[in-house]
Amino acid sequence: MYSENIVVTKSIQFALAIINYCEILEKERKFVIANQLLKSGTSIGANIH
Repeated sequence: MYSENIVVTKSIQFALAIINYCEILEKERKFVIANQLLKSGTSIGANIH
């Protein structure tokens, strides 16, 4: 039986929250920090997989 992996689920939720926040930062013209945060925030999920 397949059970849900909580680490994968949490990392996906975190990445989605980071993406939403980066969109807000870009609207406020904070491009450099938004770009770096997007890269580092979403790399967690890539490292887990």
